[in-house]
Amino acid sequence: MQIVDILQPSSVRSVASISSKKRLFQELADLAESSHGLPASEVFDALQDRESLGPTGVGQGVALPHARLDSLDTVVAVFLRLDKAVDFDSADRQPVDLFFCLLAPPDAGVEHLKALALVSRTMRVSQVCAKLRANDDASTLFTILTDSEGSQAA
Repeated sequence: MQIVDILQPSSVRSVASISSKKRLFQELADLAESSHGLPASEVFDALQDRESLGPTGVGQGVALPHARLDSLDTVVAVFLRLDKAVDFDSADRQPVDLFFCLLAPPDAGVEHLKALALVSRTMRVSQVCAKLRANDDASTLFTILTDSEGSQAA
């Protein structure tokens, strides 16, 4: 599996700022609706429900929100970059500006875990995060994510 298998150019967006976690989930849901045809309200509710189990901010300004949706038959992703980081209750208590959101069908156990591991490996590479933070053009962000060395599963 590669990032290009789950992320489309239309699934990447850069936003100046977002005021809250709730607004962030709405932005991710709207992006999932526009790029994957998923109902925004369903995505929003699923992300909120998952986040209530524990924060998905992994540290270093990165969060990996994820949820399962009945309306999906394969794992898909959306990526959001913020100009101004938002408080996200991350493990390191640092604000987050890079959000790689995974959405999976309820029965995609192994596929979902592989995607989560792939995204996690990619977002742990400091050079990838630095390039993402230095660019705000969606097509450039997509290229950085899909061309990164960590974008291929072992």
